[in-house]
Amino acid sequence: MRVPHVHRLEEFGTRSLVTHGLMVVTFLGAVLAGLFVEGQFGLVSFVALVNFTGGLWVAHSIHSLGHVQGGGEYVGVLAELRDDGDPAETETDREGFDTGRFARLFTLIAAVTAVSLLTSARLLGGALLAAAVVGVGTIALITAMIGFLISLGSSYDAAQARATEDVEAGSETRDV
Repeated sequence: MRVPHVHRLEEFGTRSLVTHGLMVVTFLGAVLAGLFVEGQFGLVSFVALVNFTGGLWVAHSIHSLGHVQGGGEYVGVLAELRDDGDPAETETDREGFDTGRFARLFTLIAAVTAVSLLTSARLLGGALLAAAVVGVGTIALITAMIGFLISLGSSYDAAQARATEDVEAGSETRDV
């Protein structure tokens, strides 16, 4: 059964954009609730939305790792937004570790973690603040580790593709 408009989510890049959009909305909602909604409702809203955002973030990171490992040609949400051509071309043109992708992810993790911890420090105290620091730190660490694996995996795949091309080019010259 084919549901209208759901077929647009068949491409990984489109699903990634939707997931990132959800993460942005829920994280902004968490920060706004934490800063501007008073009382228990603001506190519960902040915690719930941060948890939901963190869950989406980890789930998407794992989904991305599986996609890269499965031979997908997705090279990141920024390339998807720019829609700058065939991602396979940029994948094979890179040399070494994908530092640009890892640096963008690391910067994003640092910014989101800092905002989460600053908002948590404003709202929470004592044991709740300690739990928030551990939770936010754990999500940041898991995401950084998965991002490292994705960057390393895409670099390895590009190196394998170059090695295969070199071997095929070498066998063609010997046949002549």
